Amino acid sequence: MQKEPPAAKSGGRALTPESQSGMPIEQPVNTEPVKGDDSPATSLGHDQSPRAAEPARAAQSSYAPQPAYTPQSPRSDQPAHTPQPARATELLAGLNPAQRAAVEHSGGHLLVVAGAGSGKTRVLTTRIAYLIASGQRSPGEIMAITFTNKAAREMRERLEELLGPTARRMWISTFHSACVRILRAEHEALGMRSTFTIYDATDSQRLMKMVIQEDGIDMKAYPPKTLSRKVSDLKNEMVSPREFAERASDKDEQVLATAYAGYQRRLRAANAVDFDDLIMLTVNLLRNHPNIAEHYRRRFRHILVDEYQDTNTAQYQLVRELVGEETDAVHGELTVVGDADQSIYAFRGATIRNIEDFEKDFPNATSILLEQNYRSTQNILSAANAVIAHNQGRRPKRLWTDSGDGPKLIGYVADAESDESVFVVEEIDKLRAEHGYKYADFALFYRTNAQSRALEEMFVRSGIPYKVVGGTRFYERKEIKDALAYLQAVANPDDTVSIRRILNEPRRGLGVKAEESVAMHAQRFGVSFGQALADVAHPSERGEVAGLTARARNSMIAFVTLLEEVRAKAESGESPAELLDELMDRSGYIDVLQKSNDPQDESRLENLAEFHSVASDFRVLNPEGTLGDFLDQVSLVADSDQIPDTDPAYEGEVVLMTVHTAKGLEFPVVFVTGLEDGTFPHIRALASSDELAEERRLAYVALTRARERLYVSRAATRAQWGAPQELPRSRFLDEIPDEVIEWRREESAMDTLRGSGWGSSWGSTRSGNGYGRGGYGSDSYGRHGGESSYSWDDDDFAPAFGAGGGYSSAPGKKKFKAGKLLGEGTTAAGTGRSAAGAAQSAPQTAQTGPQSGSSQTPSAPSTGGIGVGDRVRHKSFGTGVVLSFEGTGKSTVAKVRFRNGAEKRLMLRFAPLEKI
Repeated sequence: MQKEPPAAKSGGRALTPESQSGMPIEQPVNTEPVKGDDSPATSLGHDQSPRAAEPARAAQSSYAPQPAYTPQSPRSDQPAHTPQPARATELLAGLNPAQRAAVEHSGGHLLVVAGAGSGKTRVLTTRIAYLIASGQRSPGEIMAITFTNKAAREMRERLEELLGPTARRMWISTFHSACVRILRAEHEALGMRSTFTIYDATDSQRLMKMVIQEDGIDMKAYPPKTLSRKVSDLKNEMVSPREFAERASDKDEQVLATAYAGYQRRLRAANAVDFDDLIMLTVNLLRNHPNIAEHYRRRFRHILVDEYQDTNTAQYQLVRELVGEETDAVHGELTVVGDADQSIYAFRGATIRNIEDFEKDFPNATSILLEQNYRSTQNILSAANAVIAHNQGRRPKRLWTDSGDGPKLIGYVADAESDESVFVVEEIDKLRAEHGYKYADFALFYRTNAQSRALEEMFVRSGIPYKVVGGTRFYERKEIKDALAYLQAVANPDDTVSIRRILNEPRRGLGVKAEESVAMHAQRFGVSFGQALADVAHPSERGEVAGLTARARNSMIAFVTLLEEVRAKAESGESPAELLDELMDRSGYIDVLQKSNDPQDESRLENLAEFHSVASDFRVLNPEGTLGDFLDQVSLVADSDQIPDTDPAYEGEVVLMTVHTAKGLEFPVVFVTGLEDGTFPHIRALASSDELAEERRLAYVALTRARERLYVSRAATRAQWGAPQELPRSRFLDEIPDEVIEWRREESAMDTLRGSGWGSSWGSTRSGNGYGRGGYGSDSYGRHGGESSYSWDDDDFAPAFGAGGGYSSAPGKKKFKAGKLLGEGTTAAGTGRSAAGAAQSAPQTAQTGPQSGSSQTPSAPSTGGIGVGDRVRHKSFGTGVVLSFEGTGKSTVAKVRFRNGAEKRLMLRFAPLEKI
């Protein structure tokens, strides 16, 4: 199959296709001061009316006029840049006509409509390089904005390949990272301190809980999570507390208005902002301080935005403010790249209208369509084109490739979700045996996380290593949140949420009453919780904190002393890793975990060791980096689980994920499962044309992730709300043309029954007991004969899967020394694994295909004394005879023929057999 033409080379290495790996922390690329404006500061809070979402500017600002800003030459703060015409010509080599037109465009705003797999990232990076090589822009005049740290890192790496060290002078970052840099530089104009803390979603909910408790809001009627989400939505729509309070029309809205206002007051008192504030504050800053806005427009003469279809209202307005209007004395040029057909984040506030109305917002803009695909075969593209064509009002676009038709799609209809999982496992083994695919070449997509259970169960039974992407994320785990809170409390003594989180973590004998005494002292004198706590250790003119026992007072003094002493070390230049060691050791946090007999606490120690390595790596990469710099980077991490890099000799893991998580990835072989109306499309979307259109875009994204082979499957019945439900086939399956799909099984057993009545056609495609008994016939992967052991209750499956999900037989896991956290010589498995997987000190690779002649009997510790030929009993399948064993240790799989003739492969860890 044809691949995208190689990019122009720099340093002997071609631009590589879109990477599937991720980097957990974005590295800073430019630490120079943003600007040296000495203009007087004015206060800017959230209670200012934002500009409407339309292009027209607000007529007036309620702020006093700012002193005139002395205009700079656009390049006055940048080193001289020499055009390189020959290099510019080299950059165009290998581009197709549409790509070349997008790269060469000049003289106005540009919309690049980039279909899936059309070389979007290459076009964007080459356009930036071309602007510089051709002399149109200097590196310091470029700001490129992406949505994820991974995308920003990859763009930066590609540009360094194309341009060398020159690329480091650009701003290449996420929306939030760019805003942090601007806000830290312009903090005085906002009436803030530059050391403000960034609260994530969990921190925000904790603060909202405090608001609810202190302002007398009914927590049962108005849970913190719900109020936090609604406040986030308001900020993304650029609605201030004052504006919302003025329009609140019923009790629920009035409660929300009270919570929003109280939340913002406490944020400011804690010298903190949340993620939504980062963008909202920056928009208000640029809107209400024309001199500051003009500075950034002069500095950044060309703004480029990736994945523009995913922008929300606040992000859209940020872009408008950075670029300016064409009528402004100083304004920049804008390039946006995106695809309305891949707009799938409306639930996060993304507004598809932003890309659909681009030419209305910028009437003089040019649009270029990229339709040639370099990822998939034509059969895959034809299926995707046909599905998305059913969305009304979209810009016409048909993806095509000159790499050939490739194999047809494979369709499969299972009787139940357990049977669908068996089909997937069988196909994986078949493709590995016949075509040489590795486990890492396979990806399974589903609409909702709950669907992974049946798939995981079958992978565990078959011994196939797998990875669930999107479990509990590393930086959301309790022990990591606690460690971060300690560091945040050191960096920002007014950080109420962080300080209250760790005040009694580990336990110091400080109860709710003691904490409330400090909170009341803070409220009484109008100071932060941290300042009130400091009053316990160092009584001020405000007097002592009342209501504390001697024990509580002593514990608080020790806590304050710890933070103050570590803060002094931070100010003297100690590294974040050293500070983390000090806090975890002296607080007793590590000691509590080490003395615990709880297996989860062992896992927590391993996670803290991994966090310690993150902090250590930060100092290696940033020798001058401070604690504040480290916390900024951690706060800006897009905490999605990353697909691990693997040794070339290791087959990797099959990847399981939701379609939303799969956005931006690609795999040689993709299984799209659960294609039933009510599952995919989701049941809540069936009554709304807009939501159904988004579900169809989601299906389009799923189909276009496949490079070589694509499977689509559904189950005739699926567990919903604890009971089996019969679901019709997805309308998306009906929209795939017959000529591009081959059906291995097009009807379920129930469909066949309806068509021909009771008879030999029951379960006709396979021998066996048929519908309602967990499968139809004998096979190698536990398809049930006789009474089904499949439970419709998701809680009935015994193995407890960890954050990363499931069994892993990955040899050569990353091991590292954790220093003080785990002690010398102690190793820990990497993150994202289940506790069971992490516990394997020397994992073995399970052999997963059926093996003829495999009669070797493993040692007793692997099989519990059971040997080949022994009669055994399984609590669900009944009695049978052991035919063979595969794998060793915890990976041992027994192949058993049961009385009904069914042959099953059972992992003994999860399906123990009793010897008769």
